[in-house]
Amino acid sequence: DTDNLLRPFIEKMPEYLGQPMTFVYKPGAAGTLGAGLVGSAKPDGYTLGGLSQSALTIVPHVQKDVSFTLQSFAPIACLVESPILLVAKADGPWKNLKEMVAEAKSKPGQINFTTAGTYNIGHIAFEAFAKRAGIKMNFIPSQGSAPSITAVLGGHVHLASAAIVPALPHIQAGTLRALAVYSANRVAALPDAPTFEEMGYPVVIPVYYGFIAPKSTPKEVIEKLYLATQKVVENHGDFVNERLSKMGARRIFIGTGEYANLLKSRYEYYGELIRGIKP
Repeated sequence: DTDNLLRPFIEKMPEYLGQPMTFVYKPGAAGTLGAGLVGSAKPDGYTLGGLSQSALTIVPHVQKDVSFTLQSFAPIACLVESPILLVAKADGPWKNLKEMVAEAKSKPGQINFTTAGTYNIGHIAFEAFAKRAGIKMNFIPSQGSAPSITAVLGGHVHLASAAIVPALPHIQAGTLRALAVYSANRVAALPDAPTFEEMGYPVVIPVYYGFIAPKSTPKEVIEKLYLATQKVVENHGDFVNERLSKMGARRIFIGTGEYANLLKSRYEYYGELIRGIKP
């Protein structure tokens, strides 16, 4: 997901930096591997992290042996908002969220759900919803977003709380059904899918993607990188918007200081949610 969502910026930023950018994909452990690499890198502006907020704001709460904290990084800019959603097989027993909740209440612990790992953002979002709905389900973690979708399509689990990027093609093909989205507003790519808030469950958990650098990176380097992202937005906005809209995401632009505040507030918010769902 991160690769696809930030790639439009990576393709255009070299125009304003005067040198190429190479995306080195480091999947695994909810972004921990990539974040750890950035956190321990030389703070010279040549090693950056492109990632969602999950690794920085969720992982430190649930993995005490990680090599970094939120303070290990210098935020540059937050550039993309992408929703997560709850999906089921289109030919399954439920046509909407209300029907699913009703069955879950009548069969506690008998409906299975999956997410891309344990205590990732999809897992936390679903548990927050389930707590408000008063339902209990059986959790089966998957090894990533795409495998979680495959598990639903194959009938191995009933539901997936997943990123929109791997789910959208299957929803458009008519093999998956989006029961609800965790965004504040409906998603343009899925206008018929209600928000959880609309359905009476005020769970709003968008996913933000942006660039970070090691914490001691000089301010003038951070500024140069920030200005490059700003120039991409100003001069290639239509290009970026077109690429993101095909994936159900949208472009945003949150500068360095605001991004730092956003990460801090998300860290505190997810910590509260995790304390409420951990056994």
